[in-house]
Amino acid sequence: MANPKPLTAASSIGEWLDHPEGGPALGELLAAGGADPSMLAPIRSLPLQQMVELSQGKVPQAVVDELVLRVNGGVAPAETDTGGWRERIVAGRFDGRTVIVTGAASGIGRATASRIVREGGRVIGVDITAGKLKEAAAELGGSFVAVTADITDTGDVARIVTAAGDRIDGLANVAGVVDDFSPIHETSDAVWEKVFAVNVDGLFRLTRAVVPAMLAANRGSIVNIASEAGLRGNAAGVAYTASKHAVIGITKNIAFMYGQQGIRTNAVAPGGVATGMAPANQSAFGRGRTGPFLQLIPGVALAEHLAASITFLLSDDGVNLNGVVLPSDGGWSVQ
Repeated sequence: MANPKPLTAASSIGEWLDHPEGGPALGELLAAGGADPSMLAPIRSLPLQQMVELSQGKVPQAVVDELVLRVNGGVAPAETDTGGWRERIVAGRFDGRTVIVTGAASGIGRATASRIVREGGRVIGVDITAGKLKEAAAELGGSFVAVTADITDTGDVARIVTAAGDRIDGLANVAGVVDDFSPIHETSDAVWEKVFAVNVDGLFRLTRAVVPAMLAANRGSIVNIASEAGLRGNAAGVAYTASKHAVIGITKNIAFMYGQQGIRTNAVAPGGVATGMAPANQSAFGRGRTGPFLQLIPGVALAEHLAASITFLLSDDGVNLNGVVLPSDGGWSVQ
């Protein structure tokens, strides 16, 4: 490669791997952790910086900074436009709107809340994790109302609705938990009940509490986060797969029941997303069956990519969409 452009933390992992100096440097880092470059294939399009979050502490910021200095002769180059996707804020798209976002402390929920606030909206940010929710509130300012709550608890659901007030324009049901990839003969009652309690029962209870305000206003937009596992049977264990199929069924029924009352209800089905959320104690049987199919994921998305899909459906830009299941998965669902 003649005169390759300088590498930065914003350069894609693919650019690093293909660079005459960046490739070997990144390869050495991976080898030290017992990995190899082929493992990065699903995230080639993501910026190197994203490895800090994805590694869950194994690749600290200092290591990324050191890599950048190493391939640039000890000097950190200025960040330049890489030509990749950039979030483009639509000023005023949520002016005067109040939107409840669950799972708002991190990942897709936080990215969604952030975009709504930056586009003029007021967000009731809900999460069970108080510490991270406090961080989100500090970052997003007064238009973000933090409510530490458990959506599986009816009392907490009532507090969320009270915090929103009389007007609720939108609801993004983002909060969810994964399973352990176990097939039905290995799935414990505890795993099944936990997954359904959050992914289905919590979504049901909060939506049930929100719909009356939307009916009174004769308008509203609900977006439920399903999953690629809600479209197929080979992306997760039986509990998560069943729960996300249920989310799609709930979405379609609400869309049918209230479409004539001005309430639009849609779902987004993500594929692989760089949120750092990974199941613990995975079933060897389940991973053995799903593993070959999971390797076919076209690429892993950023939380901001999903926020773009979610806010599109929440906003008036989705005016003619009701009952849609949008596979925001980089094309995985067409395979």
